[in-house]
Amino acid sequence: MPFDSQDTITCRFCHQQGGLNRSPQAGAEVAPVDKGFFPVLDLGCTPLANRLLSDEELAQPDPVFPLRLVFCRACGLLQITETVAPETLFRQYAYFSSFSDTLLDSSRALAQRLIERCQLHGGSLVLEAGSNDGYFLRHFARRGIPVLGIDPARNVADEAQARGVPTLAEFFGIPLAERLVAEGKQADVFVANNVLAHVPDLNGFVQGIARVLKPQGVASIEFPYVVDMIQRLEFDTIYHEHLCYFSLGVAQSLFSRYGLSIVDVERLGIHGGSLRLTVRHAGAQSPEARVRALLEEEQALRVDRPDFYRGFDERVANLKHRLVTLLSGLKSLDKRLAGYGAAAKGTTLLNYCGIGRDMLDYVVDRNPHKQGRFLPGTHLPIHSPQRLLEDHPDYVLLLTWNFADEILEQQAAFRAAGGKFVVPVPEPKIV
Repeated sequence: MPFDSQDTITCRFCHQQGGLNRSPQAGAEVAPVDKGFFPVLDLGCTPLANRLLSDEELAQPDPVFPLRLVFCRACGLLQITETVAPETLFRQYAYFSSFSDTLLDSSRALAQRLIERCQLHGGSLVLEAGSNDGYFLRHFARRGIPVLGIDPARNVADEAQARGVPTLAEFFGIPLAERLVAEGKQADVFVANNVLAHVPDLNGFVQGIARVLKPQGVASIEFPYVVDMIQRLEFDTIYHEHLCYFSLGVAQSLFSRYGLSIVDVERLGIHGGSLRLTVRHAGAQSPEARVRALLEEEQALRVDRPDFYRGFDERVANLKHRLVTLLSGLKSLDKRLAGYGAAAKGTTLLNYCGIGRDMLDYVVDRNPHKQGRFLPGTHLPIHSPQRLLEDHPDYVLLLTWNFADEILEQQAAFRAAGGKFVVPVPEPKIV
């Protein structure tokens, strides 16, 4: 479904309602308080990225939803226009964090830092929203520090419980925050890694953090960084679970609305480029110089103006053309192709680029919960990575390019046997 100038959109942050408006032309001065939304990218109607299919479901049509990206001129938030019910997206979830070595290493280092910096002990409490299978909280639990995970995916919460991480299979927001406070559970540390982008009620989520965080408590928040996404053409980060894409400036406005202050910020390489925020109650600590420096950098880039996002659609279309041309050329030489990573970003890339079973034979993934199922839209079967050594395809399209170093190292035997990888983003290349 293409952009329609008659569409009425409501911003998830500032709640402004408006239509689409491409004007004025590039270079013109446009204050972010102007009405309406600037259309950035239309990826068409796509299936839900993590709705992996069973054999029985293959005969049924895939539910599809518009996937369109717009910029709110009033507050500067980049967001998709469609909201799929969270119950549909998250109650049963295929993503398990523990199958990424890169993510495990990052979480281990962050946990150690928080333990030391916040002087956590047996009387402290660490709360995590979107705690997944307990991959992060287990580092605290092993040190005797009380933890509580919050994750709406029942199957994932059950896995965390089995690993000894107490977990509520619920959505975090004001009601749950109030309930926890009434039970005497306030957080010395509140963690939300790659959660904020998934939240339909941004204001309720952040207000909940403010409510449940102790007066001297610390919140650690991570999310993919919009500047990296735009500059590096990471269009496959866009899917229906990722409702919003944040700059530091927008995040600062969001947290300050509820009496919270961003006191530090780090740029991370993980997930193609992320920000990690350290957040406290206003007045508890003055912002570090890194916060001011990144805000100034965003101002210089004009991240709060439509110009920063103008032309992204054309650049993505050109990337699609180059990738499809590369893969088609390999097929014309009778090369056999597979894919690596049954990830959400892979669903976006494959469906937008029209890469299916005519191009790839199958996809492999380390997560056994995904093996034996099929990708949405393309219906590509998912196997264990061992299949690469058994089957010896000539080229493997790296759909989880954000973990390229980790995967290329894991697949040293396949590469030594002559196998090659195609990295699609930000520029298609063979390695």
